[in-house]
This record gives sequence, structure tokens and C-alpha cells, in this order.
Amino acid sequence: MNEYKANEIKNVVLLGHLGSGKTSLAESLALVSGAIGKKGSVEKKNTISDFTQEEHDKQSSLSTGLLPLEFKGRKINLLDSPGADEMIGDINHAMSVATAAILVIDASSGVQVGTERMWLEIKRLGLPAFIFINKMDKENVKFDELLEEIRTKLGSQAVPFCLPIGKQDTFNGFADVVELKARIYDGDKCIDDEIHADKMDRVNSLREQLIETVAGADEELLEKYFNGEELTMDEIHKGLHASVKIAEAVPVVVGSATKDIGSLTLLHMINQYFPSVSELEPRKGLDGETEVVRNYSDEEPFSAKVFKTMIDPFLGTINLMQIMSGTLKKDQDVYVSNTQNTERATPVFSMLGKTQVPLEVAHAGDLVAMAKVSGVKTGTTLSEKKNVVVYPDVVTPTPTMYMAVHAENKKDEDKLSNALAKLQLEDNTIEVRRNKETAQLLIGGQGMIHIGYIIDKMKNMFKVSLTSEEQRIVYRETIKKTAEAEGRYIKQSGGSGYYGVVVMRFEPTGDGGYEFAEEIFGGAVPKGYFPAVDKGLQETLEHGVLAGFPVIGVRGVLTDGKYHAVDSNELAFKMAAGIAFKEACKTAQPTILEPIFKVEVVIKDEYLGDVLGDMNKRRGRVLGMEPATEGYQKVVAEAPEAEISKYTIDLKAMTQGSGTFSREFVRYEEVPGNLIDKICEEQKRFEEAQKNK
Repeated sequence: MNEYKANEIKNVVLLGHLGSGKTSLAESLALVSGAIGKKGSVEKKNTISDFTQEEHDKQSSLSTGLLPLEFKGRKINLLDSPGADEMIGDINHAMSVATAAILVIDASSGVQVGTERMWLEIKRLGLPAFIFINKMDKENVKFDELLEEIRTKLGSQAVPFCLPIGKQDTFNGFADVVELKARIYDGDKCIDDEIHADKMDRVNSLREQLIETVAGADEELLEKYFNGEELTMDEIHKGLHASVKIAEAVPVVVGSATKDIGSLTLLHMINQYFPSVSELEPRKGLDGETEVVRNYSDEEPFSAKVFKTMIDPFLGTINLMQIMSGTLKKDQDVYVSNTQNTERATPVFSMLGKTQVPLEVAHAGDLVAMAKVSGVKTGTTLSEKKNVVVYPDVVTPTPTMYMAVHAENKKDEDKLSNALAKLQLEDNTIEVRRNKETAQLLIGGQGMIHIGYIIDKMKNMFKVSLTSEEQRIVYRETIKKTAEAEGRYIKQSGGSGYYGVVVMRFEPTGDGGYEFAEEIFGGAVPKGYFPAVDKGLQETLEHGVLAGFPVIGVRGVLTDGKYHAVDSNELAFKMAAGIAFKEACKTAQPTILEPIFKVEVVIKDEYLGDVLGDMNKRRGRVLGMEPATEGYQKVVAEAPEAEISKYTIDLKAMTQGSGTFSREFVRYEEVPGNLIDKICEEQKRFEEAQKNK
């Protein structure tokens, strides 16, 4: 592969709803550009970017694939992103290194939920974009209605560059509104032809809309347009580049990826209208607390940001990164920000799917890879030790759902831990934690597709035999009333015995905290035994009297007691404290507390009523509502974790996949009385099952 500098590099991410044809389009662009000699297909499981077993099984992209293409003196780094929105962490990292985006729409399905969500991400980042209407050869495609839907739902800046020629099986090309030529696919290649006379009126109408949009991006062109002067082709291209760059124009192209219709035109448009890396704003980072600004230039000190990590069972860790400034060569020393160590760079290469493409040198702006560099993971900044910079992390969502996993046998337990550690290097949105109370190893993710992908990968790549089960809710216990009781632990049968008597008052704190105090007068209990009473109470509170959950929100006050000069000891007073608490619980009204989470739900306006009604059924409290982006509302509420453990699945069902939410623990609250017996029974069955293992 040739060397390319920042002014010759364009990093383009493919986005769209699941099944819109992104991978097929990537395959077609790779073929037409000459990167590959034979095209694969999703159905045959032989595409370049979908190469994992999990992607073959699902026939869907589950991880971003990189395809470096060379076309007309430019390098186009194509990023084929997942269609499932649960893989949003991977998508966000791909978008963080993109100079532009192509939003792929299935012509037979129109603007879908994933289309709108990805469009919101494009707008949030201000990325220049094209819209590629794929599958124009399918049945029941109505171009004019689809175009109107795009402009209504995605914005009036969507400008048609093409008018399709033919329908369904006879669709074989389009009229190019910019160049005023027909692009016809003859089954082998794309050829230019004259536009039929019956289409010219419509083409001219679309062209007038296009030129008006173009002129608005440049004052000189706008003045010329209003004076009625004809814009030259060079001026149109210049205006398009300017308007696309600032996202005032979003060209709409039609085609069929499986038939390679539109792919050549798309490559030309990427070169002409998308900005190169050198046109981007400088990147800002930090050296300690000092701001550092780096341009995408070979002349600046080296720095890079890792946007993806891949685990290869044979090659080990492969880190994909964008060179932010300077250049990178084999055996070059690089400073790793998160370990603060200097490492030697391995050979630098690009990735064509899973195939390594060697590079002599990587220039600023390029997307490249290194393997087996210690301490490097997704999000790591690399730089020079004398010119340190750390770039901000990409914002990714926290888990919205958890599943418990456990190895089927002891020999797989170590393999399971190792597999999860490596998968966290790949995907930093995965959370792994062990809950000692429930004896569960929990995997947190964005939903069942995300968690299912993690589990499948452990089975396929790491050969771990495991099973999964639902997460158990971690409850707490407390007392509702102040109560006083005596605790006596006396065992005297000759020789050294045990003698400890305490009188204690137990009060609810109301804040979930624990306190110990003493109000002893006259030395009824020597001060030396106070710590033993405190410790004995804390140990007793580890298991409540109702269901054995930890007890919180208790203040224990030692008010009186008795001791024996010979038989008293620390153990006796520890035991006495525990007995006193259990006795006090007979009148202290013990109860069970459940974890309460704050949830922020973002939904379309039309689903607001359904979501509010459903939240009430989940024992939730709506705290407020506010507009999110246009056409969306944000609902802020609090709800018990037991009611939202599968909310990500239910929310998608309620909102046809358009709703999203985040969750955050806030506090424990009392469980309704009618649920206490059920919770106690479930806990009893769980403990019995644990004993029988």
C-alpha cells in the first residue's frame, strides 16, 4: 500500500439500521476500488469486515471492521460499524476517528429506528454525511415518498444527487443530477449515457434545488446565483465540498450494493466532497493540567489514540489507532499514557478486515494498527515521552442490564476470568463484577444482543463452557422503630467461662449508616469491652433476622450491662451484643429495603404516555420531564432495581426500538409490605440451593 499524508486521507464510517446493507456496501466499495478481486456476501459468510464466528452466526456486524481503500490518489479508511444500537460503545469509538459518515438506508424499509438514532449521533458530532439509499432493486420502492420521509425525519438539508432509472429488477442505474449524465450498470461495470428526455424536467428541478443549496455555502456563488448567472461545474464542486463539510448539505445517493450500482459514484463523491483529515480542527489534549493542541501534521510530535482493540487467539492483542500527529514507524519508542511506560512499537500495519497490510510508516490522520504492545487498550493515548499528551476519552454509556455467568466446571473457572479480562480490553463498555452476597459473577452490557455477543465469544474464541442466569437483586434490612433489649451470654461450668451482659438501645438512623455509642455510668461494663460490643454488633448486622440480608441504618447504644471479674472476655461481649439486637428486633419492626435507581429515559414524543404509564406499574416515581433533541422527551424517574432489571428489553418493545435509558443507584428504600414474604421465600430457596451445590 502507498503512503498517504493527512491531506490525502479520509476516514469514513458506515452507519445505519440493522440489516440496511452496510457490510454489503463496504464489500462493493472494496471491490470497485480494487482493494479486493472478488466480492463476498453476508449470506455466504465470506465478507471482509464480518469475519468472526459470532458475526457469521448472526449474519450481522457486531464489531467495527476497517477497510483501507485506495482510489484516485486518496486513501479512504472505511469503518463498517455494527447495526445493533446495543453496540453503541463500538460505534462511538468508530465515529470518534471519522472525518465523515455515510448513513445507509434500506429502500424497502425507509427511515427506521436505527437510522434516526445514528442520524442523531451524526448531528451531535457535526459530521459531514451522505445518505445512501440501498436496495433500490427491491419491490415496492417509492423513491419520491422515501425522499420526502428522509427530508421530514432527518432534515431538509438532505439533497438528492440522483434520480433512479428503472424499478425492482429493471433498476440499473440513475441520472446524476450534478454531472447531468446517466450512470448505467451493465452487469459488469458502470457506463455513462445520456439522460432520457422524459426525465430531464425532474432532473433539472432537482438540480435547481441542489445549486441553490450549493450557492448558500459561499457568498460569491450566492451573489452569482441571485444575478441569474450559470455556475460552472468547478464552482458547483467547490460549493458542494464547502456545504457538505459544514453539514449544510447532505447528498442523497441511490444504488444497490449487491449489484455494485452507485459504488463508483460514491467513491468519487467521497474524494470530491468529504473533507480530508488535514481540514479538521486541531485536537486538544492535556499534559498534566496543561492544555496541548496538536494539528494533523507530520511535523508535530507523535501522538495517537487507540479507538479499538481486537483479541486474536494466535496474534494476541491488536490495537487500532488514529495517528493524531507526527508519524509512526517500526521500533519507534512510544509512551503509554495509562501505564506511564515507554514501549517499543511493533511493525505498523493496516487491517483489511482481519488481514494485515504492512506499512513502512504511518502518517498523521491515518488509521493503523500495532500488535502485542504492553499496557495498551481501547482509549489509551500514545505519545513521545518528551512531548506527552493525553486525549479525552470517548463518552460511552454505562451498563443497563446484567446477567450472571458461571463456569460449568472447575477447569473452566480460570479460563472464564481470563476471557472476561481480555474482552474488557476489546470493549470498555463491558462491566464485570463479582457479587459476594449472591455469589454471582455479573456481566453488564447494553442489552441481550450485547451480552449475548460477549457470552458467545467466550464460548467460541476462548472455549469456555459456561451457563448464564438472571441477576439476583441485592436487598438490605433495617429497623423502623427504636427498641431496647438485653443480651446475655453466660457459660460457667468450672474453670474459665464466658460472662457478658449488655443492655442496648437500637435506633433507626434514617440515612443507611451505622453508628455505635455508649451511655455507661458507674463502670457497669468496662471500657475495654466497648470495642468487642461494637464488633459483635457489626458482625450480627451482616445477616438480618428476616431473610439474612445485611442490616443498614442502625445506631446501637450500649446503656448498661454486667461483667464478671474472671469469666468476662471479648468473645462473651461480642456474643451478647448480637443476642441483644436479635431480641430487640421483636419490637423494632424489622423490614426489607430494596435498591432504588435513578433512570433517565429518552423517547419519542409519541411514546411519552406509554412510558409514563409503564413506569407507574413498575412502582416508579416520575421526577420530571424535559425536551431532549427535536421530537424527543427525557423522563427522569426513580424505580426499584427489581422492576427495571430487564427494562432495556421492555423499553424497546414499548417504543419500537427507539427508546434508550441510563440508570444510576441512589439509595435503599423500604419494600412494600405485600412483597416481603415473597422476597424472604426466594432468598430461603436460594440459600438452600447454595448449600446443596
